[in-house]
Amino acid sequence: MTAGRQQQTERTTPVSLGKPEKGARFLSWKEFQRRYQSKEDAYKYEWENGRVEKTLYSMNIQQLYIWKNLNDHFQELKKVSGIKGELTVETDVFLDATTHRRPDIAFFTYEQIAAAADQPVQVPGFVIEIISSTDNANQVNRKVRTYFEKGLQVVWHVFPDLKEVHVYESATRIRIIRGEERCSAEAVIPGFSISAIEIFKK
Repeated sequence: MTAGRQQQTERTTPVSLGKPEKGARFLSWKEFQRRYQSKEDAYKYEWENGRVEKTLYSMNIQQLYIWKNLNDHFQELKKVSGIKGELTVETDVFLDATTHRRPDIAFFTYEQIAAAADQPVQVPGFVIEIISSTDNANQVNRKVRTYFEKGLQVVWHVFPDLKEVHVYESATRIRIIRGEERCSAEAVIPGFSISAIEIFKK
C-alpha cells in the first residue's frame, strides 16, 4: 500500500534462506535486500528462486477503505472469538527458503509472529491481494498456484473496479463473490466471513 506502507528496516540475511538458482539474471537474497527491499517507489518487489518480480502496487490511497473495512470486521470478531493472530499489511513473507512474497494483507497467528524472530519462514494460512487493471493475469495466477503449493489454505483476490472477490480454497477451486454473498476464510480464521458489499463500502 503506497500510503500506509510499513517502514522497512535493513535486516541481515536470514540464515535459513537457501541459495537462488544460478544464472546472470538472478540475484542472491542479500543482493535483493540491498537493492529492492527498502526501495520506495510505486512498485512491489518480490523474490523467488533468485528472480525479482516487479509489479505496481495495487493497494493505494484510494483502496485504504478496503483495508479499513476488513480490519474493522476482523477486530470486532477478535473481541468475541478470542482469535490469536493479526492481519498484517505488506509484510515480508517467506514461504520457503527461496520464495519471498509481500501480500497486501496476510494473517499470522501469534505463535508464528513470535517464531518469526528466529525463523523467518512462516507461511500464513490466509492472504488477500488487491487486484488492479495493471496486474498481469499470468503472474497473478502463478502466484496463486505458488501460495497453495507452499501450504496456504485460503487466498482472496479483491477487485475494486468490479466490486467482486475471488475466493480460492485451492489453486483450482474458486468462488466469485458479489453483493450480499459472503467471502469466507473460516478454514483459517473461525468465524471470519464478510459480504462483498461490506468490503467495498465507502
